[in-house]
Amino acid sequence: MTTTQTRTAQTDPPTARPPLWDRRFSLYFTSRAVSLVGDAMMPVATALAVGPLYGISGVGLVLGIWTGTFVLLVLFGGVFADRLGARRMMVGADLVRVLTQGVLAAAFFAGPPPFWLLVTMAALAGAAVAMFLPGVNGMVPLVAREPQRANATLKVADALAHLVGPALAGLLITLTGAGTVYAIDAGTFLLSALCLALIRLAPADAPTDTPADANSAAHTGSSLRRDLRQGWQEFRARTWMWAVILIWVVFGVLLFGPLVPLSSALIGARLGPNAYGLVVSFLGVGTVLGGLLALRLRPARPLAAGTVAMVLFTVLPLCVALGAGLPVLLAGHVLGGGALAFWSVMWATSVQTHTPPAVLNRVSAYELAGSVSGIALGQMLAGPATTLASPGRLLLVSAGTCLAGCAALFATPAIRTLRRAAPTDGGKSGAPGGPDGE
Repeated sequence: MTTTQTRTAQTDPPTARPPLWDRRFSLYFTSRAVSLVGDAMMPVATALAVGPLYGISGVGLVLGIWTGTFVLLVLFGGVFADRLGARRMMVGADLVRVLTQGVLAAAFFAGPPPFWLLVTMAALAGAAVAMFLPGVNGMVPLVAREPQRANATLKVADALAHLVGPALAGLLITLTGAGTVYAIDAGTFLLSALCLALIRLAPADAPTDTPADANSAAHTGSSLRRDLRQGWQEFRARTWMWAVILIWVVFGVLLFGPLVPLSSALIGARLGPNAYGLVVSFLGVGTVLGGLLALRLRPARPLAAGTVAMVLFTVLPLCVALGAGLPVLLAGHVLGGGALAFWSVMWATSVQTHTPPAVLNRVSAYELAGSVSGIALGQMLAGPATTLASPGRLLLVSAGTCLAGCAALFATPAIRTLRRAAPTDGGKSGAPGGPDGE
């Protein structure tokens, strides 16, 4: 070895991990972080702003229209993101939400907005989210050299947004009114769109144009139907997957859907709107803790372990139904958030590792649409259900549904016995993601 070679070997640094915080990922992270805060503010803002004007039924219907529109269009959002490019669809969706939230801000500043305007803006915002979310996961490999580290970082931002957003919304509504919250929300989506627009992808990462032959338009419809049909067949072929989604539809109708309208009415009436925002923010604390726990534990049967954790979610609706004091409510929401986060990671990991990569996005769209559809129905039925029973009694039903659903999950062999999939790519599988909504 020559002297020059020796000097080179001594001075060359060892191979290092590629930097995460380059320009593209920094812009993408900023976009997601600010829009996630806006997203986290909206359920609390809707409950506290619409509730005093139109009651529990109004809150449930506005949230249900938003969720229902999302469910109807999310499958097509995935197709459009593939064909037009995820970044382009996400920028357009953000600009639509700037419009919807800006209109609502102006309406609340001017006085009580008419109900038809609330419903219309909710439908437009739900459609925008359906066009936005399918591209979120697909963008990560385009803006980050290590997608797993990027996903973990974005997950922390998501949890922190759900910690800060609800409390901020409750405080702002108490101090300034709903118009300020909606105006800030519009600003978050404007900043998100700007950051996404400034991202410059490599030419190889840009979406390819549609084939230019004369028959390409005729083939578009048939290819869309074929892609959707193949995704459905893959989804239906996995008993553990569709069985979980069936139970999750029931959870959506009787547990997750009515939780915000009923809890906001009960807690807001007893402790005030600021307390409700604080309580929901502690759900974010639990989400952080549950996510950290899921990073450390690798159970051999992930869905069985997730089911055991979900039993603890029963505490959340139960403590609200029983009129617990603020400290118990905070503790119950931490426990519920941790339980739901742990289940979510176990579920997302199972879906990702037991589904072929070629059909993963389409299968994920079906399981997302199925699980969220029950929430939409539950939100819309929450108000009418209060004519049959008090909100407290309805939340007791929610708590019982959680226990019964967990028993059904554990009693289903395909769910209970599903084992953790061994890595097939040398440990380079993607980080856990999936339907956070969720």
